[in-house]
Amino acid sequence: QVQLMESGGGLMQAGGSLRLSCAVSGSIFKLDSMGWYRQATGTQRELVARVTDSGSTEYAERVKGRFTISRDYARKMLYLQMNSLKPGDTAVYYCNVQYYSDPWKYVEVWGQGTLVTVSS
Repeated sequence: QVQLMESGGGLMQAGGSLRLSCAVSGSIFKLDSMGWYRQATGTQRELVARVTDSGSTEYAERVKGRFTISRDYARKMLYLQMNSLKPGDTAVYYCNVQYYSDPWKYVEVWGQGTLVTVSS
């Protein structure tokens, strides 16, 4: 079973930058996608950015031009560079991996989340 561990969250002033990291452990037969989601208090979890196995990326409109998702297959790491942070970016950020553990079984796993707080 794949496990995920996020790090890099914290308190930042508006306009600042943070870099989130997600360490992936365990075996993956075939990767589908890796991504970052966030959930602010009282709201539903939403997609922030994702990257597919082929390298295609998708970003939420609210973060386009400010956030960049990247991955390092060799180190089994996923990153989210967040620039020009706004108070509206305050949320718990979750790492997500969707993959096949064998040719037939599709699996989705989540990290425990890391809190990002942006002050005005």
